[in-house]
Amino acid sequence: MGSIIGYLCKDVETFWVTKRFVPLLIMIDVKNDQRIEVAKIQEDIKNFLGVKSSQLVFEYGMTDGKIKIDLITINPRHNQSFLFRSEEGLDRIDALNKLADYVKDYKEREGSYTVQWSARGDRELHTSYFYGSNIYDALDKLYYGRDMNTINVYSVNLNPMT
Repeated sequence: MGSIIGYLCKDVETFWVTKRFVPLLIMIDVKNDQRIEVAKIQEDIKNFLGVKSSQLVFEYGMTDGKIKIDLITINPRHNQSFLFRSEEGLDRIDALNKLADYVKDYKEREGSYTVQWSARGDRELHTSYFYGSNIYDALDKLYYGRDMNTINVYSVNLNPMT
């Protein structure tokens, strides 16, 4: 009977096994626990915001070697999506933890804005609410993922602090 020899590869997820001179590749899913943690933090964010899962989208990407997460909200009234917040981190958990920290106290740190707008060619006036560090931040959240020429903005108001 041949002996089993294992070789650990660079990312700790791949393990080469050789038995009787036939190499076998065994995948060890060490990121499974990370996925569970990601799901837990995403659920915490959803619960803190008090919205349904169908009203949130977590979009992940890379920027300058870091993980970037965009939290997008979907307004069920007019079926439009808007940026809620972007965060960067060393990995998904780091970025999500930063996002969770923001969600806990964003109302105390940022101004609340009311934006009245309509889609170009549509006569219906919509009212949306955004939190941002300034008026440009609020408008960036409105225009996120859109051509600026597809929306008419009629007013932007900084709401009084409560």
